[in-house]
Parts: sequence; structure tokens; C-alpha cells
Amino acid sequence: MSETITSNPAIDFTKLEGLVPGIVQDAASGQVLMVGFLNEESYRKSLESGFVTFWSRTRRKLWMKGETSGNRLRITDAATDCDNDTLLFRVVVEGDGLVCHEGTISCFTKPVAMASLDATAKESEATA
Repeated sequence: MSETITSNPAIDFTKLEGLVPGIVQDAASGQVLMVGFLNEESYRKSLESGFVTFWSRTRRKLWMKGETSGNRLRITDAATDCDNDTLLFRVVVEGDGLVCHEGTISCFTKPVAMASLDATAKESEATA
């Protein structure tokens, strides 16, 4: 993601009532840390400040991740997907590194059981 950028792509804020998902990934480890939503203003603030700023859907206001906890997300680089309707921020976490409000590094800590994965694993074991 480190190519020279001459202009930013136009982000499509029309699909989700003015919002786009913002995926946050640790720049060093590649671990996905969290997902939030951005509107045009929070996107602009993120680019200007160098820190990920979201739009809080519940509080209906801008929200810079880490503004109270100190675990700010300093952007090292950013990209959009092929449809320009989802953003990926690669970041360095400032503070103690606990991004999730539940006190974990990543918000993605709750495994989901997939019946089809279990069946595939059993089939592989049976044929091995």
C-alpha cells in the first residue's frame, strides 16, 4: 500500500445513508483491530489529523478513537476497496494498545461456530 498518491479517490458515501465502514488493521502485525463507520466529515478529519476519527451512530457525533482512553489510532496508510465504499486504515496504536472497549487488543475475540467448517474438517479427517 505504499505507492505514491497524487489524489484521493472519491469515497462513495451514498450507499449506507452517508456512512462507509472503516476497517482498522495493525500496521505491524496485520491483525484486524476494529470496524467503525465514517461519514464525509470524519473521513476528512482522519486525513487531516492522521488519527482515525469515526462517526458514532449511537451518539450521533464525531468520535476520535482513543480520545478518552489514550489508545489513539495513528494512521500509517489507508486504502479504499474496489467500489470506493469501504476504507482500510493501517495504524499504530498509541497508549497501552487495548483498542476494544472491553479491554482487549482487538474487538474480534468471540469465535463463531460454523457447522460447514466442522463438517469439512470431519470429512478431511475421514479421508486422511
